[in-house]
Amino acid sequence: MNKGRLESFSDGVISVSLTLMLYQIQLPAEFTWHGLRMEAPHFLGYVLSFIYVGIYWNNHHHLFQVVGGINGKIMWANLNLLFWLTMIPIATTWAGKSDLLALPTALYALVLFMCAASYWALGRTIIAQEGNGSALAHTLGRDLKGKLSLPVYALAVGVSFCSSIAAFVILTAMAALWFVPDARIERYLREQADQRK
Repeated sequence: MNKGRLESFSDGVISVSLTLMLYQIQLPAEFTWHGLRMEAPHFLGYVLSFIYVGIYWNNHHHLFQVVGGINGKIMWANLNLLFWLTMIPIATTWAGKSDLLALPTALYALVLFMCAASYWALGRTIIAQEGNGSALAHTLGRDLKGKLSLPVYALAVGVSFCSSIAAFVILTAMAALWFVPDARIERYLREQADQRK
């Protein structure tokens, strides 16, 4: 099946997710520096969540540049990822409104863990369809970054019950790790472009 429709649908869902997060931002109750400081944690949570959704959108785009076609399993794996991405606005709002209490922070970290697990599963589903000799299998290799991410997100869930700040430090570090799109895929695409010249 053609992958273009899946990519267009995914782009639409991701853009709605970003829009929902924007609507959750509240203006400061006071027009003072104190009022701005009171809303700062909510705004910083929005920025982190926006970055996370942007990371998934960017990497999803790169991922499908090396995919030949899709089947029903890939479509369901992609929908699973989109489901967890649409949970980010809810988890962000709850964590922000709770002033980063343990349970909402743990839920936020759990949603990000599920996003990472779903993205990893999507990649594995594509490789299962296209084979171990496929472009994606070649570019991902052993995928140490992907495998390392899951236990780190799980750690953030557990740490949330001891320190919400420490959990957000872990989650921010993971966002920094994934901020740049997968260099292996970009390198592969450059090599393919060079071969066509």
